[in-house]
Amino acid sequence: MNLLAAGHDSGMIVFKLERERPAFAVSGDSLFYTKDRFLRFYEFSTQRETQVLTIRRPGSLSLNQSPKTLSYSPTENAILLCSDVDGGSYELYCIPKDSTIKDSFGRGDMQEPKKGLGGSAVFVGRNKFAVLEKSSNQVLFKNLKNELGKKIVLPIATDAIFYAGANSLLCRSEDRVFIFEHQQRVVAGDLQTPFIKYVVWSNDMESVALLSKHAIVIANKKLVHQCTLHETIRVKSGAWDDNGIFIYTTLNHIKYCLPNGDSGIIKTLDVPIYITKVVGNTIFCLGRDGKNKAITVDATEYIFKLSLLKKRYDHVMNMIRNSQLCGQAMIAYLQQKGFPEVALHFVKDERIRFNLALESGNIQIAVASATAIDEKDHWYRLGVEALRQGNAGIVEYAYQRTKNFERLSFLYLITGNVEKLSKMLKIAEVKNDVMGQFHNALYMGDIRERVKILENVGHLPLAYITASTHGLHDVAERLAAELGDNVPSLPEGKVPSLLIPPSPVLCCGDWPLLRVMRGIFDGGFSNADQDADDDELVDAAGDWEGLDDMVDGFQNGDVTGILEDVEGAEDGDEEGGWELEDLELPPEADTPKASVSTRSSVFVAPTPGMAVSQIWTQRSSLAADHAAAGNFDTAMRLLNRQLGIKNFAPLRSMFLDLHSASHSYLRAFSSAPVVPLAVERGWTESSSPNVRGPPALPFKLSQLDEKLKAGYKSTTAGKFTDALRTFVNILHTIPLIVVESRREVDDVKELIIIVKEYVLALQMELKRREIKDNPARQQELAAYFTHCNLQTPHLRLA
Repeated sequence: MNLLAAGHDSGMIVFKLERERPAFAVSGDSLFYTKDRFLRFYEFSTQRETQVLTIRRPGSLSLNQSPKTLSYSPTENAILLCSDVDGGSYELYCIPKDSTIKDSFGRGDMQEPKKGLGGSAVFVGRNKFAVLEKSSNQVLFKNLKNELGKKIVLPIATDAIFYAGANSLLCRSEDRVFIFEHQQRVVAGDLQTPFIKYVVWSNDMESVALLSKHAIVIANKKLVHQCTLHETIRVKSGAWDDNGIFIYTTLNHIKYCLPNGDSGIIKTLDVPIYITKVVGNTIFCLGRDGKNKAITVDATEYIFKLSLLKKRYDHVMNMIRNSQLCGQAMIAYLQQKGFPEVALHFVKDERIRFNLALESGNIQIAVASATAIDEKDHWYRLGVEALRQGNAGIVEYAYQRTKNFERLSFLYLITGNVEKLSKMLKIAEVKNDVMGQFHNALYMGDIRERVKILENVGHLPLAYITASTHGLHDVAERLAAELGDNVPSLPEGKVPSLLIPPSPVLCCGDWPLLRVMRGIFDGGFSNADQDADDDELVDAAGDWEGLDDMVDGFQNGDVTGILEDVEGAEDGDEEGGWELEDLELPPEADTPKASVSTRSSVFVAPTPGMAVSQIWTQRSSLAADHAAAGNFDTAMRLLNRQLGIKNFAPLRSMFLDLHSASHSYLRAFSSAPVVPLAVERGWTESSSPNVRGPPALPFKLSQLDEKLKAGYKSTTAGKFTDALRTFVNILHTIPLIVVESRREVDDVKELIIIVKEYVLALQMELKRREIKDNPARQQELAAYFTHCNLQTPHLRLA
């Protein structure tokens, strides 16, 4: 019995008497762990378990004194056990190596350990280990004889240490962890984290998982943060698999965490477990009873997501063909991550397929789904997407299905289809749609039709003005006779002009698109699907072979056919009248499909190269190069780390000068954006066009020499304010100077010393002139002035 419950008036408190998590360490195919009073060995490949040593339990009667951590040295076959006995202590056991593993691991011999006090103890080398002494914040390095080698004081207060590779320690403080390289005695990296309880390194030591009570922080070996995962239930353990996915457990789940922070549930647990190793789809773990278990799980989901993340599309295709991946959660994930074309292969519902097809730009599937759904809203959305892609045929078809005659007329206007625009005018006339008639007449530039429409609806003054303005004198005279004394007067001195819509850029066809190779996710996943796709494309080729065929035939309901039906109904059945239902656009042909030419591979779009500014920042650690690239944040961080600069306000104008001076701008056309061109330092005509040089900088050492001379001249002339401004400007410019030789480095250092003395001296002289009512202070500042290391003429002037 390990639990104790204490009841009170408002509830109950449950206490745990002993620590249930066994101390363990994994080394290759081996697992060492503690169970009861014994150290035990487990081999993953054979799943063989052996008792190794008897652990001497402390004589204290207090509870919770079992080992908390275990560290193993495979080269020396040594074990370190740490516990809370005596405020923190360790025990060192050396397992005999003079016999075989089977012999040495089978006896469970009693061995007197080497002991010591310390908060934490871990192996850091082949035959040495480190012990944390909390009271003095020191790390003690000892050999296997438990003899002290050296002591190192840690730079940050530390309460625990963990293994971090050869010659390194991962140290935990109250609100952060840091990597301490004890050979160089420097901090190699630090990261602010919650209170960390466990540290799990990947097999290649390139990534580390930092486990706290309710969070998991993933970082690389230099503690550069990658992602943080928060859990509402307590995190218990974790291990890395061979693909770089972190598998962890909470109280009731086994979960996974991808490198980008995405997570999910693998399996539900009845009781908590502690993961020791992950091999393929097998998870090895320890239970609270200290027994080893091997749990087989389905790794398809997280392997699929990892393949998408790392763009291993061949693996993705294979998993789609052979796996049973489905569910709303997977579809939502693919949509969220920008892979709607992949989600299409998991969906049978036509509405969801329609939405995914629009999102991925797959017009062909969208047309098929819209045809199956056959709702006005879906046809409208299909028309919007087809218009965005410039597919005029699909737009026309969608507008016909929704009987959206206004949009259809405007489509014919922008595509220059005057023939069908005239037919739309006749349809509007038959429908008695006056505004539709007038708009179509405007689109066509038909003045007589506009005058006729205005006259028919009773707007004789407007009809007269339109006819007179556009030179239809016979019509204007007839209308003037009808108006009598109400003939409107025309403005004098105005020159009328005919309003004709501009000619379209591309007439009667789809907008030209850049042809690219067929995507890996396009098409079917089986031979049958592939054949079906081929047949569909052949049929589509018959309907959409050329631009003339596309515009001559009015697919799924020709306007000419509509007009003939309307006229026939009007002549043959006078009692029928004209109703909106008569204007249906019945489907007479197959649904139009995307052009077959999109399948061919004529031109592959080149992969965008890396921006020059990004190349500059990646290849240089100089603040001036980063500022020239426009990356002011990293430039300020570099100056802060290299020179300790904190106030960057005086450098703002210089940062802007660096950025603008290293770029030139070329305007191609008035409607085209400006093209930026990088100006490189040291460029010559013989330079390779494929090799980018560093940015050209406006600040040079020779310029500072000229400014120094100008400062000397202003000082000699007594213009102390101007001289001080010049010298301060030199100091502000020096951090952004790039020199090429050691001699120039020495010149810059000498320049700093000279300018510093002048800045100090001039500040004192200006201050002395301000305080005229305090002679004593004036004399004091004058005396200080003479101690500045200035040129002799300037000291004499003082």
